[in-house]
Amino acid sequence: MTMMGMKCKKGKKTEKEPPENQRGARTDLAMEERELWHKEAGQTTKLPGVAAQEIRRRGILTTVVRVLNEEGAKELHKPVGTYVTLELEELNRKKLRAFHRVTETLAGEIADMMKLRPENSVLVVGLGNEAVTPDAVGPQSLKSLLVSRHLTTAFPEHYGDIRPVSALAPGVLGTTGLESAEIVRSVVEKTRPDALVVIDALASRSISRLCTTVQLTDTGIVPGSGVGNSRAAFTRESLGLPVYAIGVPTVTDAGALVSTEQNDACADMIVTPRNIDARMKEIASVIAWGLNLALHSNLTREEIAQFVE
Repeated sequence: MTMMGMKCKKGKKTEKEPPENQRGARTDLAMEERELWHKEAGQTTKLPGVAAQEIRRRGILTTVVRVLNEEGAKELHKPVGTYVTLELEELNRKKLRAFHRVTETLAGEIADMMKLRPENSVLVVGLGNEAVTPDAVGPQSLKSLLVSRHLTTAFPEHYGDIRPVSALAPGVLGTTGLESAEIVRSVVEKTRPDALVVIDALASRSISRLCTTVQLTDTGIVPGSGVGNSRAAFTRESLGLPVYAIGVPTVTDAGALVSTEQNDACADMIVTPRNIDARMKEIASVIAWGLNLALHSNLTREEIAQFVE
């Protein structure tokens, strides 16, 4: 994809950039941080405190990066924890069978990471600004999510075997005047879910990974960190419960795609695909169905569809 097939958007400058920004285009993907580290240090050099493997599941390339200790966290600029990245080139085939394979693979990774018991309740939070398409993956994903907490509470005799799942799109500070973390913390304290899943847009160094890559992590998330606009963190430490993050890269730095001479002119710009509207709807649907299949494993795809379609 060339610059002619992309949209450029102004990014926000900050007085103090994150350390990784000094090393090139921004990224939220652990696999890209690992790739860059090896590029700088040499492919045969061992990355201390980090274990990684690449495998194919149902034909989908999956990279698992485990940051094992503080030394690894320092080298990779990521908190200690597990990062699973799925590269969903299958989506380009535009076939129903490919969509099923992708969502089933994603569901398996979510279930393996969360390890929920049948009675555990889950709150799913869609971060971002729905009015800005590259930032709308969180709210968009909630539209196809099977929410069931109200059913299991009001009609336990009919829906008692369905996991209680609730959803929240807290908006953004500029339109609500409230930090998303403040809103979510209040809901967590009131409803007391057993686990929190946060969906958000990410930044990538590679345009080929935009809207075709999903990263799962058990470390939570700092919204906006990939584009230099960090907000309050969503972590176990800050919210008092397990926090899992699902992220999709939707933007990349414009400076990463141009020559060195042009880099200064593009320093405050980000790039997103021209067909971002269609691709956003597609990847949001993938995330929603991955969650539906993982959180409601006792229901068939057809049974879930009766609730969400």
